Amino acid sequence: MNVIENILKNQRIIIIDGAMATELEARGCDLNDDLWSARVLMEQPELIRAVHLDYFNSGADVAITASYQATVEGFAKRGVDRGQAIELIKKSVQLAQQARDEFWSKEDNRIGRIRPLIAGSVGPYGAYLADGSEYRGDYSLSEDALIAFHRSRLESLIASGADLLACESIPCGIEARALIRLLAEFPNIFAWFTFTAKDSEHISNGERIADIAAFLDTQPQAVAIGINCTSPLYIASLIREIKENTGKPIIVYPNSGEVYDASTNTWRGETSCDSFGKQSKDWYEAGARLIGGCCRTTPGHIREIKNWAR
Repeated sequence: MNVIENILKNQRIIIIDGAMATELEARGCDLNDDLWSARVLMEQPELIRAVHLDYFNSGADVAITASYQATVEGFAKRGVDRGQAIELIKKSVQLAQQARDEFWSKEDNRIGRIRPLIAGSVGPYGAYLADGSEYRGDYSLSEDALIAFHRSRLESLIASGADLLACESIPCGIEARALIRLLAEFPNIFAWFTFTAKDSEHISNGERIADIAAFLDTQPQAVAIGINCTSPLYIASLIREIKENTGKPIIVYPNSGEVYDASTNTWRGETSCDSFGKQSKDWYEAGARLIGGCCRTTPGHIREIKNWAR
């Protein structure tokens, strides 16, 4: 069942959550690590659950699981065997489900709201490399190799009952094509596809977002197409490029506008999300129907969307 399509029949916008890492750091977690938030799955999972709950309370209709950097290969570098790694990936879904159950158990939270969805995060191969290549797309793997890399995580997220998949921060067309081929092995599963962009027209490796959107428009398991972890300054133009090439819902969840420095694992530059409520409304008017935040955004930013959307 295409849950995104069904929800948009009854409400004008679906609110996505915001950054996981920002909130974990605010709770004292050290994320200067190749595993990033996946490290917290191992060490302090209750904090992930608490962040999900904060976003639901701020208005999020969808929680993205803390599996962006959780892979069998990544955990193996820490001496975690395959079975344990798969259980950790499954735990990312279970933590979001637990937060949803707690939120939904309160009658007041059900007024004017849909029961929130859980989107299993499928980060790009570049996230596993932990060298910033999800912002470049310059890794050289075949489609078949990318399928092999992504298969165990997809199987784990699906087995845990994620409502849909979030194929996110994709920097290159070949990875999107690989994920589409892999999804065909799970014909009842749907996914959104979001890409990192280098400017107002091109994804990270230089391909035109218009061409990517046209390709995904033909793929029935792709339920939404858009952009994430990209400066808010590019979003309106990217929405227009996508809208001209697909009839599918458009999804955007930009970062704060700062730039990630993979050599130091830090963010630098100025933010450009100080008027997130107004910006998000502009993106809605440009054509986006799923809107949230990515790196360096907070529950406060998500609340700004809720304040005009409901």
